[in-house]
Amino acid sequence: MAAAAVARRVVLVLVLAAASLAAAPRGAAARSLGGREGPGEVDADAAVDLNATNFDAFLKASLEPWAVVEFFAHWCPACRNYKPHYEKVAKLFNGRDAAHPGLILMARVDCASKVNIDLCNRFSVDHYPFLLWGPPTKFASAKWDPKQENNEIKLIDDGRTAERLLKWINNQMKSSFSLEDKKYENENMLPKNASDPEQIVQAIYDVEEATAQALQIILERKTIKPKNRDSLIRFLQILVAHHPSKRCRRGSAELLINFDDRWSSNLSLSSQEGSKLLESVAEENHWICGKEVPRGYWLFCRGSKSETRGFSCGLWVLMHSLTVRIGDGESQSTFTSICDFIHNFFICEECRYHFYEMCSSVSAPFRTARELSLWLWSTHNKVNMRLMKEEKDMGTGDPLFPKVTWPPNQLCPSCYRSSKVTDGAVDWNEDAVYQFLVNYYGKKLVSSYKETYMESLQQQEKKIVSEDSSISNAASVPIGAALGVAIASCTFGALACFWRAQQKNRKYSHHLRSLKKI
Repeated sequence: MAAAAVARRVVLVLVLAAASLAAAPRGAAARSLGGREGPGEVDADAAVDLNATNFDAFLKASLEPWAVVEFFAHWCPACRNYKPHYEKVAKLFNGRDAAHPGLILMARVDCASKVNIDLCNRFSVDHYPFLLWGPPTKFASAKWDPKQENNEIKLIDDGRTAERLLKWINNQMKSSFSLEDKKYENENMLPKNASDPEQIVQAIYDVEEATAQALQIILERKTIKPKNRDSLIRFLQILVAHHPSKRCRRGSAELLINFDDRWSSNLSLSSQEGSKLLESVAEENHWICGKEVPRGYWLFCRGSKSETRGFSCGLWVLMHSLTVRIGDGESQSTFTSICDFIHNFFICEECRYHFYEMCSSVSAPFRTARELSLWLWSTHNKVNMRLMKEEKDMGTGDPLFPKVTWPPNQLCPSCYRSSKVTDGAVDWNEDAVYQFLVNYYGKKLVSSYKETYMESLQQQEKKIVSEDSSISNAASVPIGAALGVAIASCTFGALACFWRAQQKNRKYSHHLRSLKKI
């Protein structure tokens, strides 16, 4: 009885956290980067509009190594005339069509707004437009004084046109960006993932993108059926417990909790009734990884051509990251969940067939996370070898990111017992390979994103929960801490199923009481 009570309490805390997430104003500081909120608003600015309520949290959460912040006043004629110049540069770095995404965050603050007066004073704004440059984290909770020496924030003193601003940036970064640069046309600026282990940090964007796109494809293709809905539930349970992005874990939990309301076990989405339900879910716009995701572009997984890498790369990174985060007791269930998810919901028929064939060839259950991580690594290499031959014959590969045996020697020298490779066969040091996988897809691939605006809503979430009289007495521990305990537990899947069963029982009891009153 005590264990059941603990289970109920932990799951209820998760429900409360998801409810507070749903109640929070997600779009208050949405990072649009190519799309504004609200009906009828199109052709949004590439530069991100910030204000005093979200400035620090947003810049602290940014993964870009550099930021340009323009302080302006909306009533200033010079600012209005300068905006097209600033936007021209911002479009190179911000948005789904950016030529160089993930390098520079371009933001703006309207100092004519009363809420921003103190913020603008913090940075000694004495004229408009006023441009500052520096690492995003150095702007957060900081100030700028022109008399201060060795300040990492610098005044951009020659950026009054798009050409001059970009020239200043190029001088600062020792780069050669051009206003004529277009997406997929700048091969020299693409990340070299094979030689820089730090590049994987950017993949948190792509893991979120792949997760959101996967759900989007499932909804658009109407692939949820009575026979495969349980496999989606099991995969969502893995995401809730082990997704590397906290906001994807939260979004997966919210989707899982409301799963029965959206997809009944006896409802086929191929029917007319199912289509109507699908439309209603789409209208609700359930954002599994945040409202601004999917963004429509890739960073770590970006190819040199629009049709290469991207979604499939992001999905592989997600699966690798899951296998290094699970506990030993979850290895077999995680294996089954991943295989079933690909088999039921991955649209590429040939890819799905080959992957499930490799899943079916496994003869013994996995006993440890190490075994599963190494199996997925070996499977990925087999896929790479097969595609390497096909892409070479057809000329369809990415010239800058050819399929290779992973990890390459320059990323993990200790993974190779011998430098000699005979007929594609490598003498691997699997202990070193596993440590590399844990470090690369686990420790380095962390959500330094700080969950963007959601992290700054922590206090507001607590307030929302405390003000809800119907549930305020149910939790006596902080939501964040209890949620962390809940989702980190390797038994979370069972707890989620327990809660779902309790939900069904409550609905059934309510239905019986209603019948008795008739």
